[in-house]
Amino acid sequence: MSGVPAVVIAAPASGSGKTTLATGLIGALRRAGHRVAPFKVGPDYIDPGYHGLAAGRPGRNLDPVLVGAERVVPLYRHGAQGCDLAVVEGVMGLFDGRIDENHAAPIAEGSTAQVAGLLGAPVILVVDARGHSQSLAALLHGFATFDTAIRLGGVILNRVGSERHDQVLRAACDRVGLPVLGSLPRMAELEVPSRHLGLIPAVEHGAAATTAVEAMTDLVAAHVDLPTIARLARSTITAAAWDPVTVIRETQVSVVANSVDEAVSADVTSAFAGGASRSNASGPAGASRTAAFAGNLAELEEVGSNRATGAPAGIGDGVRVTGLIAERSTAAGGSGVAGGLGPVIAMAGGPAFTFGYAEHRELLEAAGARVVVFDPMRDELPTGAAGLVLPGGFPEEHAAALAANDRLLAQVAEQAGQGLPVHAECAGLLYLSRSLDGHPMAGVVDATAEFGPRLTLGYRDAVALADSALWRAGERVRGHEFHRTRLVATGTDTPAWGWRTAGDRIREGALLHHVHASYLHTHPAGNPRATSRFVAAAADYARTRAAI
Repeated sequence: MSGVPAVVIAAPASGSGKTTLATGLIGALRRAGHRVAPFKVGPDYIDPGYHGLAAGRPGRNLDPVLVGAERVVPLYRHGAQGCDLAVVEGVMGLFDGRIDENHAAPIAEGSTAQVAGLLGAPVILVVDARGHSQSLAALLHGFATFDTAIRLGGVILNRVGSERHDQVLRAACDRVGLPVLGSLPRMAELEVPSRHLGLIPAVEHGAAATTAVEAMTDLVAAHVDLPTIARLARSTITAAAWDPVTVIRETQVSVVANSVDEAVSADVTSAFAGGASRSNASGPAGASRTAAFAGNLAELEEVGSNRATGAPAGIGDGVRVTGLIAERSTAAGGSGVAGGLGPVIAMAGGPAFTFGYAEHRELLEAAGARVVVFDPMRDELPTGAAGLVLPGGFPEEHAAALAANDRLLAQVAEQAGQGLPVHAECAGLLYLSRSLDGHPMAGVVDATAEFGPRLTLGYRDAVALADSALWRAGERVRGHEFHRTRLVATGTDTPAWGWRTAGDRIREGALLHHVHASYLHTHPAGNPRATSRFVAAAADYARTRAAI
């Protein structure tokens, strides 16, 4: 049985209006009676927020780089359950993706074209019509014939200047045999305010975001052929849907199966014996096995590479470290199953922490956790919190408000020092620093943060440099950096990750106690074992606190 039919919204280049078209199309199709599943190609956190407003359900990401190409279809089927149609917004230009220095990949990894091919869905090309005339035919001919495995189903003309302009462009499309599915006039009032990392997230933009989404919906409904697009949608996939409960159970079984592989951990530990970095001896259970990073990133990368291809992924896992989450959650007073009474995981939300994936919460709950979302700008740490997730976002835009909630900052600092497992990515790293742009933060990480002069952006192939509540030394992870801030006046915290960029060896992030803090964004669906470990560490913390 094939999956929910889909259309993929792509463009020749960034800035063509994909987000306006995709969001408006989602809203217009929903208004017409469809149950629409919204998706975004790549690691973008902001566009899915607008998609979610339009669809009335969470926007989700499809990123072959972060989760693996083999998981794209299962994640699509999971996110499209209960829907009759899906709209997938692409990233950058149709064939743009992760840059392959060897130029070996026929289609760029992580590109819209790759995802469209995996889904077996047609592509609708959105063209920014400004500056185009008859030569549009040549552009469209190139996109239609560059890779014949990618099917172009039609064109939507965006920002058309006049009726005469529209006629000329339609003639160009006819010349290459591509139907025009819509023609949108220039409407500057639909522009959603942006800042240094792109659009302002819908959560921050509040009522204005809802108003913008309604305007996009009205525009698309008036100028796009919705019935034809609905008929055009299709998908040829047959794989089963991704299921967080099944994934967690399989992860737990593999962890137990590998629990006797202490020799693997010993390999890593011996490779870095005598390192000068600060040890995590007071960290997660089994931290006596932590590999101290001794400055030889090449050796650690080699260990990680060997294990990634020749051994189970759980380097040095032991039953005491992870075990079955069901058993650990029960020990902490819960059922250990989704929706049960396992350890409470506090997850930061609100305007300052808007970057996250829907699958993260689903995996945490599947592992037995009770996830409680709170706003660090105004709330205290949720009662009974046994773990803390601080995702990405824009804390630099809300630094004063975050600093004003000094009660929460003190709670986080105190409990992190007592062993509270903390998973902090990007915004979370900044929140844990000593200060952010002069505003006092939690002071858990020995560094000062400030707004920087340039954007840091790109995928990273990282290796864990020491054991933590989520990762084991030597494990390899694909992540993504996306920030304009930087750390200055850093102290002696053990770095979390190492990777190479343009020949340089980078050591990034901070590890101490049960805290894992880094600029690197990871996708939990691509790393479910880390979630299992984190919930297990939270169950340990809850049990320890209950015994005091």
